[in-house]
Amino acid sequence: MEERWSTEHVLSLAPDQSSQKAAGKLSGPAPWSETGWGGGALWGLCKGSGSTPYRTAVELGTPAYTCSCPSRKFPCKHALGLLLLWAGAAEAVAAGSEVPEWVEEWLSSRQDAAEQKAARQQAKAAEADPAAARRRAERRSARVAAGAQELRLRLADGVRRGLADHTTDASWEEVAARMVDAQAPGLAGRVRELGHTPQGDLLEEYALLHLLAGAFTRVEELPEPLAATVRTRVGFTTDASELLAGPTVRDRWQVLGSRDTADERLTTRRLWLRGAKTGRPALLLAFGRPGQAPELALPTGRVLEAELAFHPGSRPLRATLGTRYGTPEQGPAEPPAGLTPAEAMAAYGTAVAQDPWLESWPAVLSEVVPVLSPEGWQLTDGHSAVRVRRGSVPEQALWRLAAVSAGRPVTLFGECGHAGFAPVTVWAEGARPIGVAQ
Repeated sequence: MEERWSTEHVLSLAPDQSSQKAAGKLSGPAPWSETGWGGGALWGLCKGSGSTPYRTAVELGTPAYTCSCPSRKFPCKHALGLLLLWAGAAEAVAAGSEVPEWVEEWLSSRQDAAEQKAARQQAKAAEADPAAARRRAERRSARVAAGAQELRLRLADGVRRGLADHTTDASWEEVAARMVDAQAPGLAGRVRELGHTPQGDLLEEYALLHLLAGAFTRVEELPEPLAATVRTRVGFTTDASELLAGPTVRDRWQVLGSRDTADERLTTRRLWLRGAKTGRPALLLAFGRPGQAPELALPTGRVLEAELAFHPGSRPLRATLGTRYGTPEQGPAEPPAGLTPAEAMAAYGTAVAQDPWLESWPAVLSEVVPVLSPEGWQLTDGHSAVRVRRGSVPEQALWRLAAVSAGRPVTLFGECGHAGFAPVTVWAEGARPIGVAQ
């Protein structure tokens, strides 16, 4: 039987704060009837403004949601309210209930859709023409190489002219568009970021971008792990099905943290894991349309036995979730093992030596205290310290972190890089993990 989720985990699924607030009003038993929990699903009828209640169900494994309401947000306030009711009031949603027919039909349709999708992928793979695919790949590589060479020349011209007039040069967007035309979206993204780079950091960014463009023009001469890193940074991708058809790593993966970021195009969820046996870090990415939370959600602190397929590279971190063996289980009571601030920075140094474009590397800091210094927030264990990366979390979240610590050492998970440490999750003494930005 699936364990009940925490309120914090439920709220993390909401597409926005207004959905959290609306769901809170539906978290009591009053609007709900015929609720139940069993067979990997949660369901209930929610009284609305009309005469017919809304049918709401949640498949807990993925999770996935369905509701008969007209809301365009996903999950809607009714699904979130039902989850909050289930998380907070054990007596309100009885376990072991018989699954209603309408819920069984929905679950069956999801299973059928998944099987059909897998069959289509297999058929597509069987019909693929390897020779045609190779020709397409060669044509794209040639276009990207031409774009990379053009970018190198443009960067060199910028350095010769001097960087003082960089911010007045409005043609960088044109250069980014040319990189898109060259099918190099990774280069295009980094070019666009130049327009928002502080003057003092421009030369470093020019150098890294010039190095990346130059590396691609000689990618065939590089060792394969580094060549894979360069291709990924430039914008080449690998299909999930192709990754999962290759080697996978099976382990009991502890969820160290998650964070959502949103723009006008999509919502991106980052989920960080660490293998109990391998000690290997992994990053899962999930995406949702504007106003919709990504489908993949794993509670922080839980442990999931599963297979992961890592994307190729000189320092593999991003992974694709493959076969799961059960649902997420309650994790260890104690915080995860960690490093000192000095050791975390050294680990990042080792990683960046293999991938020069790496901005940060996941790390757990043990026994650190957040303190505010004249230079900004610091995380210290009394012997070494690392600064908190500016802008990584809101200022009020750092004050909440200090309140959780209350001057005592805590365990922190986050990303450690040249700009500092970006905290994601905190474990205080005897407490469950808390998202720093929540």
